[in-house]
Amino acid sequence: MRSRSSTLHGIRRKFAALSALAIGAALAVAVPTPASAAARVDNPYAGAKAYVNPQWSAKAAAEPGGSVIADEPSFVWMDRIAAIGGAGDAMSLREHLDEALDQGANLFQVVIYDLPGRDCAALASNGELGPTELDRYKTEYINPIADILDDPAYANLRIVTIIEPDSLPNLVTNAGGTAGSTTQCATMKANGNYEKGVGYALHTLGAIPNVYNYVDAGHHGWLGWDTNFVPAAQEFKKAATTEGATVADVQGFIVNTANYSALKEPYFKVTDSVNGTTVRQSKWVDWNFYVDELSFAQALRTELVNQGFASNIGMLIDTARNGWGGSARPTAAGPLTNVDDYVNGGRIDRRIHPGNWCNQSGAGIGERPTSAPEAGIDAYVWAKPPGESDGNSQPIENDEGKGFDQMCDPTYGGNGRNGNSPTGALANSPLAGHWFSAQFQELVRNAYPPLGGGGGDDDTQAPSAPTGLTVTGKTSGSVSLSWSASTDNTGVTAYDVYRAGVQVGSSATTSFTDTGLTASTAYSYTVKARDAAGNVSAASAAVSATTSAGGGTGTGTLKVQYKNNDSSATDNQIRMGLQLVNTGSTAVNLSTVKVRYWFTPEAGASTFGTACDYAVLGCGSVTTGVTASGSSAAGASHYLEVGFGSGTLAAGASTGEIQLRLNKSDWSNFNEADDYSRTTNTAYADASKIGVYVGSTLTWGTAP
Repeated sequence: MRSRSSTLHGIRRKFAALSALAIGAALAVAVPTPASAAARVDNPYAGAKAYVNPQWSAKAAAEPGGSVIADEPSFVWMDRIAAIGGAGDAMSLREHLDEALDQGANLFQVVIYDLPGRDCAALASNGELGPTELDRYKTEYINPIADILDDPAYANLRIVTIIEPDSLPNLVTNAGGTAGSTTQCATMKANGNYEKGVGYALHTLGAIPNVYNYVDAGHHGWLGWDTNFVPAAQEFKKAATTEGATVADVQGFIVNTANYSALKEPYFKVTDSVNGTTVRQSKWVDWNFYVDELSFAQALRTELVNQGFASNIGMLIDTARNGWGGSARPTAAGPLTNVDDYVNGGRIDRRIHPGNWCNQSGAGIGERPTSAPEAGIDAYVWAKPPGESDGNSQPIENDEGKGFDQMCDPTYGGNGRNGNSPTGALANSPLAGHWFSAQFQELVRNAYPPLGGGGGDDDTQAPSAPTGLTVTGKTSGSVSLSWSASTDNTGVTAYDVYRAGVQVGSSATTSFTDTGLTASTAYSYTVKARDAAGNVSAASAAVSATTSAGGGTGTGTLKVQYKNNDSSATDNQIRMGLQLVNTGSTAVNLSTVKVRYWFTPEAGASTFGTACDYAVLGCGSVTTGVTASGSSAAGASHYLEVGFGSGTLAAGASTGEIQLRLNKSDWSNFNEADDYSRTTNTAYADASKIGVYVGSTLTWGTAP
């Protein structure tokens, strides 16, 4: 068996010619005399010649079409303590740095990634250190890395670090109170070891004058909402001023690390509207304020400066796998039939849901590494080397501390963080960080901008036909449908819904609500599956539904949308998100509007406490109270009534998210499973069993 040192010798010999060239030419505008290690430059990527990892390069070059990108620079991942010294045949950190000197590079990129309780919301990227092992993180991981980076031999290298992907953003979104929360994230928020670990890494590495620290900042589909955006910037500031760190230890931030979010969405904007409905109301955007990574990165930079970071901080964007090219890439805006068709037809990001992150089917190589491509952006970089797996699709025993996450299983039906959607993951994937040939070849094939030099055959296999099409609900103006997921060789990207043979919409999930229908009328539906290459399945079996008689639902211009914010149906609070939407052509006086959510308290106290935790229009504008309904219907003995003190709701507008909760005065438990108005969807959807009253008239929803 060849030793690591003999393997390295062979790789160095093979790439001697490459070392003499401007490796990573997209970054190398010129190769100046390296800056003094005592003074950092404003943008370490400006004029830099970046290190090419020869071990990744050899794997890339061995794949069909891979030689075209084999000389691109990417980050080296220190994802466990053993990686510092080199595990198995992998080069050690010092060997990588020595190789960078041999290549004549003056830029080296490394990911710092071994926090205690690492990535508390994704088992595939869990690490070796337990939640309380902060001292080991400091003494066995950060300190040895710092000792190596501080070696005078490397003083003329600009060393760029990414500090701990997927750590701090989890404290903002997954540490309690949301459908995507985990007990592991709640533990890390409570013990503070993410913040302490990040702060220690920033302080220790930031003391080395030629090190440039960039903190991971999630992506637009994670932190782009009002509820997350500013709190995330505040969380980053908190970590950057912990364990001796200061904001001066931070040179910038990186977004989209190891993710797939599109760099730019050229065919729709967050300010667009379709037939009076804003793009933000589409299922894909889901009230996010950002639709792509560039706009998110630039806006986040502004907010970070507002929070006290230096005015010259720069942003990095990982573009290794967000190209979304190939035959499935849209060339124009989507149809104007409705806002979902418009967004789904024109969006570059072809994932089933923006919360999907593991080995995504249909993805492609994105922009090549480039310095200063846009205002406020230090560089497009390849943080996640193409071809390295995000996680294993089935359980695999290993000594790397990596678990099995169902989000990497293409047969899994999803969870609260991806709207309970199919995962869109490729099958037969290896452990995170291990080489995944099938994924690499697909990334090359779907690259955008396209790569020269080949790629492979186009996908021509259609998905299987959807099965189990069922009517899950109906009102006088709508029919709700669900079905079982189709299978495909690369993954289903969308489902097209047909009414009487005419397409009426598309869904990235296995459910859809057809609205704007006529009361007491029969309708017939079928569904077809579509993959990233545009292959379309045969139609499902048809299902028929007759809308309810006219009256409550669908007769007015207002509707209410609901999402379940409560991961437990048997705890001592009921938590929900509501938003009111004006579907009409004239403004509505909100002071005349009431929204009713019906439930039963079971045993315990008969008096209640209510709270508004967050509202786009301000909790001061929202009133809440609980009343006994007098109804004998199951699950509807009481209702939470939500009102609005004043203001108007413009035509086509929404109140935006309103986060509410209620409890019994003795804090005894509820059993929400049978509550009349409750559903289990964790993304906003029309709610036909929540009533909207204008004055005393029910204008939306069916009362019990």
